[in-house]
Amino acid sequence: MDTNLFSPLQIRNLHLKNRLVMSPMQQYQSSDGLVGPWHLVHLGSRAVGGVGLLITEATAVTPEGRNTPFDTGLWNDAHVAAWRPVVEFVQAQGAKIAVQLWHAGGKGSHAHPAAGFHYLPPTEGGWVTKSASSVSLDKQHTAQELTTAEIANLVAEFAAGAQRAVQAGFDAIELHAGHGYLFHQFYSALVNQRQDEYGGLFENRTRLLLETVDAIRAVIPEGMPLLVRLSAVDFSDEEHAWHLADSVKLANLLQQHGVDLITASAGGFSAPDKAQVYPLYQVPYAEQIKAATSLLTGAVGLITTPEQANTIISSGQADLVVLARELLRDPYFPLHAAAALHLEVPAPAPYLRAFPPVGRP
Repeated sequence: MDTNLFSPLQIRNLHLKNRLVMSPMQQYQSSDGLVGPWHLVHLGSRAVGGVGLLITEATAVTPEGRNTPFDTGLWNDAHVAAWRPVVEFVQAQGAKIAVQLWHAGGKGSHAHPAAGFHYLPPTEGGWVTKSASSVSLDKQHTAQELTTAEIANLVAEFAAGAQRAVQAGFDAIELHAGHGYLFHQFYSALVNQRQDEYGGLFENRTRLLLETVDAIRAVIPEGMPLLVRLSAVDFSDEEHAWHLADSVKLANLLQQHGVDLITASAGGFSAPDKAQVYPLYQVPYAEQIKAATSLLTGAVGLITTPEQANTIISSGQADLVVLARELLRDPYFPLHAAAALHLEVPAPAPYLRAFPPVGRP
């Protein structure tokens, strides 16, 4: 049979019922990193709607790893207990759920978006931010450069976060290594100006991400998938910007270290020209990484219709379609997509009157 949007996919021991993924999207609804009813409804409704894999919003491994004080966390046992019922509800709907582990680095310590998203100094409830180098990423404050001892501690914090993810029952883990956050701050020479073993050469700038992957693979089950979201390009014409060829090279290394799938996003330090933003504009990044490696890939970027999503899968451009805003607009996109594509995908029993089987009123 031809592969389509509703074909199953196996990743290590993880069986996905379809190729639709909910992208991580910050909700800014947490207190002290704890999830609550908002997150249960937000994630649970998309699971009811038929998504195969949900990836949580970026979840910090330390309090200082957050972008705002309202981001979710997984740095203590209280977070494990709070996540567990959300995870269990999603899984009870036949969906799978991954946690996206993350550290904002020099892009951290900001007010709630509703309050202007401005930098919060420690005197106003914020914290000292740290990055690969002493740089300003928001034009409001300058981050401090991480010491090698602090880098080693961060690797350990990510490993501890991964262990808590296993305890909470998550099906997979994704590392957020794009969008200008900590790992991206290291691998992109636009930010990384270090002169030690974590700066300069490509091998040095990617060292932190690879060390973290190794530390996580060492503490999670062999059958648990490990995913990574990369910024495939920097959207910059500067000489030292990160390019797609760099992402292909890094993807090959990540696979050797036990990563199973790359979601290919882009940018983080600068935005593309508006003329470069159009439907499916980032899909070629996933397609080229997939073609140049034997890794599975996820495609993102203004994918809004069932036909677009299905073509990405059926043509082999990517293995998963990762939707963000479209799933905010329509939590039941998978059920609507199945109907549009004339595919037999059952709705949850309580919703069958609204989504009858194909060919029946």
